[in-house]
Amino acid sequence: MKLYTSVDIAPSPKKIAYNDKILLLGSCFADNIGTKFGEYYFQTTVNPYGTLYNPASIAKAISGIGNGVSDIGFVEHNGLWHSLSHHGSFSRADKEDLVRACAQSRVQLREALQQASIMIITFGTAWVYEYEDKVVANCHKLPANRFVRRRMTVDEIVEIWQPILAAMPDKHWIFTVSPIRHVKDGLHENQISKAILLQAVDRLTAKQLDSPIGGLSYFPSYEIMLDELRDYRFYAEDMVHPSQVAVDYIWQRFVDTYMTADTHNEMRTLHQLWRDRHHRFLHPDSPEAQQFAAHIKTRLQQLQPRYPWLESIE
Repeated sequence: MKLYTSVDIAPSPKKIAYNDKILLLGSCFADNIGTKFGEYYFQTTVNPYGTLYNPASIAKAISGIGNGVSDIGFVEHNGLWHSLSHHGSFSRADKEDLVRACAQSRVQLREALQQASIMIITFGTAWVYEYEDKVVANCHKLPANRFVRRRMTVDEIVEIWQPILAAMPDKHWIFTVSPIRHVKDGLHENQISKAILLQAVDRLTAKQLDSPIGGLSYFPSYEIMLDELRDYRFYAEDMVHPSQVAVDYIWQRFVDTYMTADTHNEMRTLHQLWRDRHHRFLHPDSPEAQQFAAHIKTRLQQLQPRYPWLESIE
């Protein structure tokens, strides 16, 4: 007897390999999947601007990297300077420190965009906040009366994203809708928001047959969470975010969709290296621990010719 409804996912004709460079942008779920990529030592860049939740802010980050840093978008509140284009982790007490951090993130994003062959974009919400008629990435707990809250439309999202996709035809774009519920918007409003995102992604990915875009696909992380994992045991303590078990399960479905059998084998080897490096001995100065550290160093040296980016690992 089958006790759950499964989400059927056809294997992607475009596969992800270790020679691909991957850029992940979007909501908390992009951070979660980015962490999983890191556990297998893929070449990834994850959210250089910090977590971005809405399609407009993600698009602005991509299309605006050529712009210089200015005072527009920097605000002071409660003793901290904030960038309205960045996550709160960028906030600083000194404005110049913030400007430098934002400039560094812009360089990181520009380089990642130039090098990436795989783009993984996760939309979190269709609700946006506008400050002086511009959509912000984060409100940084500024007074609510300084913002206008509204919901993006399907047409608006498609209109923003189509030129971006057309300008980068050499990349494969994987879109997802975050399974994380924005309960502060209200449960009904959250469902409407997710429906808008799903429709927008459906229209964007359907365009690939009539355009020169190299590749577009949709990965149903939202549907997996709601249908295959429809139980609060698969949620974290806040009852909003997926638990680690859920993230691991969705990651495995992603791997089955986008990785070849050969890549699976490579992943097993590199994940074992990651596990070994994160093993902690009760007595790190013991002969056993020293011997284990020497084993890891030797293994790294053996793998570096095939995976040269491992040279950055200490």
